Amino acid sequence: MKKLLVFTMAAMVSFVAMGQIETPQPSPAAKIWQTVGLTEVTVDYSRPSMRGRTIYGDLVPFGALWRTGANAYTKITFNKDVTIGEKPVKAGTYSIFTKPGEKEWEVFFYTDTQGGGVPREWDESKVVAHTKVATMPMEMPVETFTMTIDDVTNKGANLGIIWENTYVAVPFTVGTDTEVVANIERVMAGPSAGDYYASAVYYATEGKDITKAKEWMDKAMAMTENPRFWQLRQQSLILAKAGDKKGAIETAKKSLAGAEEAGNQDYVKMNKDSLKEWGAL
Repeated sequence: MKKLLVFTMAAMVSFVAMGQIETPQPSPAAKIWQTVGLTEVTVDYSRPSMRGRTIYGDLVPFGALWRTGANAYTKITFNKDVTIGEKPVKAGTYSIFTKPGEKEWEVFFYTDTQGGGVPREWDESKVVAHTKVATMPMEMPVETFTMTIDDVTNKGANLGIIWENTYVAVPFTVGTDTEVVANIERVMAGPSAGDYYASAVYYATEGKDITKAKEWMDKAMAMTENPRFWQLRQQSLILAKAGDKKGAIETAKKSLAGAEEAGNQDYVKMNKDSLKEWGAL
């Protein structure tokens, strides 16, 4: 019995040890990342190899939905809105499915991103974009399934799908021009109220030029239709530091009234403490 137990324990240790051995995956994972204009694009996929097999029209039948790779769904992530096949697509992560054909492929961008193979039940409402693209034959075969982001410009790029003797390019465009023009117009219009306010508070907090901080705060308040009690609080502190006690007291009283109306007891106390310090209570 003792010998049998020793043998069983040894077998278990051997089995556990075998379970810890790492071996290469037949379709290893891959990830590509590319900036297109001002948009970040990431593709996560797995890479099967030909291994002497005929791929398109055989392993991957023509006209059938394909997971476009191996293992888990192939996924693409856009950190900003894009356009695919003239269809606006919101920023986010989507799975990619295809229907390969001899001369043309259908490409689908799908909202479900968890799973492997193809969906058991295809839901057309989950297709955010559907486009058709022509196949391009290649003279030199590519052994391992490959995805790329090619022909990158500020306006867009092509999502490339390469395997065997076929290359497929799926074009997408990005909103670089709209974004850049908006940024230019914003900057050229001058600092916003928020820019002036943040700069004034920083200067005052860090003990920098208080005259400049007051100037910026005055501009921020002039550009703000209804200053909130926390903004008025910062303005009162800057006025006090700048030597304008009267202005500080008037502003603190406005901040106090706003804080009381909002039920913010922290700001009520801070304003009352300052008004006492400045001899107004």
